[in-house]
This record gives sequence, structure tokens and C-alpha cells, in this order.
Amino acid sequence: MSKIGNLPEVVSPEEWFAARRELLAKEKELTRARDRLNADRRRLPMVWIDKKYLFEGPEGTVGLLDLFEGRQQLVMHHFMFDPDWGTGCTSCSSAADGIGKLRQLQVRNTTLVAVSRAPYAKLAAYRDRMVWSFPWYSSYGGDFNYDFQATLDDRIAPVLLQFRTEAEMADIAGSGAPLSDGPWTEDWRGMDMPGISAFLRVDDEVFHTYATYGRGIEDFHNGYRYLDLTVLGRQEEWEEPAGRAEPLGLQVGGPNMRVPDEYDV
Repeated sequence: MSKIGNLPEVVSPEEWFAARRELLAKEKELTRARDRLNADRRRLPMVWIDKKYLFEGPEGTVGLLDLFEGRQQLVMHHFMFDPDWGTGCTSCSSAADGIGKLRQLQVRNTTLVAVSRAPYAKLAAYRDRMVWSFPWYSSYGGDFNYDFQATLDDRIAPVLLQFRTEAEMADIAGSGAPLSDGPWTEDWRGMDMPGISAFLRVDDEVFHTYATYGRGIEDFHNGYRYLDLTVLGRQEEWEEPAGRAEPLGLQVGGPNMRVPDEYDV
């Protein structure tokens, strides 16, 4: 049991109901704002993908169009898995562990896949170990990760981080993000980035419609949204109110974050 403190005030049911009504108004405001944002996202222009990309999967070598599995939309997790690593990224693994069944996407003409740089044999072995069932493809040896900012290497493709150039990131002091405290250096070359991209298929043509990285993907860590409903929250150091729960070090990059089957629960 972790240490907790600074707990909510104990009140009568009537007082709780009144406070809950106040919060409900804010929740409804956020819901409406999210609806407007989602509409703006759907209005984004799109980019025709004329470059031919190859991936390795369970059926051998396939193209980007094949990843749609005949459906009209494709949502792709850029899963961090360096070719030299023995396991996948702990944060990406945490998100993947909550994917579950895909039928609710598939009946809406949408396919979900993951793509990583590690060779397919390594991905397949790790997926079997984690008992996952989502489609997972390797982009090993190709430009795909670099072109879609899932791997940063200025020798292969211009570097953008959260859609900012190297110079722009260098000007953002104290953000904690790579490149934020200085100019691009060789130390960042080859670094993978977690992200999600969306694509649309029109006949046999593919269009890139959306991408997000960093905290833009945290909605897909399904445990976070449940934890956000609780008094103790995610139990991470940055959360308010301060002193509520002892930080567990399970945040992205945290010292206690592990791959899913290594937790003793």
C-alpha cells in the first residue's frame, strides 16, 4: 500500500451532490469542446502517399495498402522497438496491453495495426509472449519510420518533433522534451518516437490524414482514463492536488515502468 494524504473533505450526500453538479457542467463543456475538436480534425487536409513502402508481416512482404486489410481506414500505432532491443518500449507495451478486441473498429471499416523498426521475427516473438492479437508489422530497413517522424535521423529525413523543427524545439526551455534544451545533436539520431497515424484509402490510393505524438497518444493508454476518475489518480508526481498519493514511478520513462508481464500483480 502506498502512502496517501491530503484527502478530499468529508461532506454530506447533499453537499457532494451539489459539488458533483458543478463538476458535471465542466465535464459537459469539455465534451462539447472535444466534439468540436474532433470535427476540426476530420476537416484537416490530407496528403497523397505516392512513395512505395514495404513491411514484413505474417504473410511476408506487403505494401501500405495491404495493411488496410480491405477496409477504408487505417489507424497505426508507431510502436517503439529498436532493432537492437530485446523487448518493446515499456510505455508502448502498456498501451498495447489495453488494445483488446478490434471488432468495434472493423465494423466501422477501420483497421488498427502497429508498426515498428525491429525485424518481424522479433516482433512476433514479443507479441506471442505478451499474448496480444493485433496485427503488427516491421518497417525494418525502410524509410517509413523516418518519413513519418516515428524515428528521428536528420541524415535520412528532416527532423520534426511534435511538428516543430529542431530550432523551434531548442527555443522551448524546460519542456522536458528531446531537443528542448539545445540544438540537434548526433545523440538523438535513431531515436524512436511513440505516435499514432491515420490513413484513408480511396480505391487503390492511400492518403495520410492525421498524426500525433507524445502526450497526444495517452488517450490510448486505456488505464489512464479509468485512473483519472479516482481520488488517487495516476499516482504520478506532477498531479494535483499535491501530496495526495505517493508517486509510483510508473509514468512514461519512470523507473518502475516495466513490460506488462513483469508486474507482480
